[in-house]
Amino acid sequence: MSGIFNLQQLINGIQLGSVYALIAIGYTLVYGIIRLVNFAHGDYYMLGAYAAYFAINFLIAERLGQTSLIVIVLLISMTIGALAAFLANRIAYRKLRYKPRLSALITAIGVSMFIEYFTSAIPAIGPSYRPFPQFISIKDFNIGTVHFTNYQIINVSIAIVLMLILTYIIFYTRLGMAMRASSQDKDALRLMGIDLEKIIDLTFIIGGALAGAAGLLSGLTYPRILPYMGIVPGLKAFIAAVLGGIGNIVGAMIGAFILGIAEVLGYAINSIIGEGIAYAILIIVLIFLPQGLFGKKTGEKV
Repeated sequence: MSGIFNLQQLINGIQLGSVYALIAIGYTLVYGIIRLVNFAHGDYYMLGAYAAYFAINFLIAERLGQTSLIVIVLLISMTIGALAAFLANRIAYRKLRYKPRLSALITAIGVSMFIEYFTSAIPAIGPSYRPFPQFISIKDFNIGTVHFTNYQIINVSIAIVLMLILTYIIFYTRLGMAMRASSQDKDALRLMGIDLEKIIDLTFIIGGALAGAAGLLSGLTYPRILPYMGIVPGLKAFIAAVLGGIGNIVGAMIGAFILGIAEVLGYAINSIIGEGIAYAILIIVLIFLPQGLFGKKTGEKV
C-alpha cells in the first residue's frame, strides 16, 4: 500500500516539478550569463497566468477546438512573459550591467514588487483571487489506486516539450552556442563580433516565455490566480535552480523535479513540512553542496 501511496505522490510531484522547472530555467539562464538573480522572474509567471485568463475568456466564444485553444493561449502566455522579461532587462537591468551586483539584485526585487503592485492596481485585475477558467473538460484516470487527470498529463507534456525544445536550442543552434560562450568569456565573444546585448535580450525573452507558459499550466492545475501568486513559486524555483547548480540548465530541470517530489511527499506527511521543505533543502545545499548537484566549483576573482 505504501508503494502505491508513494507512486501517487510521485505523479503529483512530477506535475508540480514541471511548473517549477519552467521558472527555474529562466533563473539559471540569466544567472549563467550576467550573474543576476532575477527575483522578478516569478512575476513573469504571474503575468502569463493572467494573459491566459483574459485570452481564454476572449477566445472561448470563438468555439475553437480544445487543442487549438490550448496552443493559442500558450503562445499568448509565453509572449506576455517574454515581453515582460525583455522590458525589465531593457528598462531596469541594462544600465546596471557593469555596476556592483548588489545594485542589480536590489533592482530585481524592486522590479518584482512594482509588477505585483502595479498589476493589482489595474481595475480589470484587482488584488483579489480570480477563478481560472476551466476550458478543458476534466477527465480522470485510474491505474489501480493511483489517480491522475488529463490536466496533469497536459501540464507535464507541455513542460517536457518546451524543455526539449530549449535543450535543442542551447546545445544544437548558433544562438545556444553564443549563449554558452557568453557565460564562459564575454570578452572573447565581443572580439568575435557578436552583439552581447542581443544575446542577453534573447536570454531574457526565452526565460520569460517559459515562465509565462508555467503560469498557464499552473492556472490549469491550481485554478485560481492572484497578482502575488508568483512570489512563493518564484522563490521555490530559485531554490530548485540552486539545488541543481545555478547556471546549469539540465541541473535546474532535475532540481525542480526533485523539489516538486520532495514538497508533495512533505505535504503527505504534514502541511507545514510540505511548505517548509524547500527552504530546508536550500539550507542543506548551501551548507554541504554550495555549487549544487551539477554545478562547478569556481573561484572568486578579487
